[in-house]
Amino acid sequence: MTWEMCGRSSTRATGSMRDAALRVLILRGAGDKAFVAGTDIAQFQSFSDRGRRPEVRGAARTRVLDRLERVTKPTIAQVQGVAAGGGCAIALACDLRVATPESSFGIPIARTLGNCLSGPTYGRLLDLINPGIVKDLLFTGRLMSARRGAGAWGWSTGWSPADELDRTVRTLATEIAANAPLTLRATKELVRRVLAKRRLAAGEDADIVEMCYTSRDFQRRRHGVPGEAEAGVVGS
Repeated sequence: MTWEMCGRSSTRATGSMRDAALRVLILRGAGDKAFVAGTDIAQFQSFSDRGRRPEVRGAARTRVLDRLERVTKPTIAQVQGVAAGGGCAIALACDLRVATPESSFGIPIARTLGNCLSGPTYGRLLDLINPGIVKDLLFTGRLMSARRGAGAWGWSTGWSPADELDRTVRTLATEIAANAPLTLRATKELVRRVLAKRRLAAGEDADIVEMCYTSRDFQRRRHGVPGEAEAGVVGS
């Protein structure tokens, strides 16, 4: 997914708040291979510190995910296939995630670009799973299957066989839509406000984000050159 695509999706989602007939918003990928396989790495090939400063600080993507999280209607991520990197971040910003057992979640940036997440995205991870598991997944860069862990840890709030996924998600959405809309809105917003008290204030992650995005390792990896510690564990 490109930043432009992410922005358009967010605009569509926030625009849904003006549609009184729409009670629940479902986000899904095209086809059965991926929800979103990640951010389009090709964008980083022409990355320029001078020309893309807002993206260095993660401001653009942070705003997109924040807008999605603040949509007043309940949101469901319908996950079939891979939800990795930016795709995983989008799924985390939704209220509920329903996945097939074969689906997988993860943010393998330690193995790919050598960048980092924004403070709010780390916050969403910590809202769902404990710090040790967050560190394990980010340190190793591995993906977690919905069957083996995502459900137990809260990444997936429900699962369904692939051939029943559409029906399962629509049944859930219909059940939610039948309930009092102001109760749904109040619950969603007050949960968000409580969790927001645990999050970093705007700009508190800037020094860490800039450390990664201006590093030699990031510059090498975004141009397809292996990282400096590619051979394995570095010990003393």
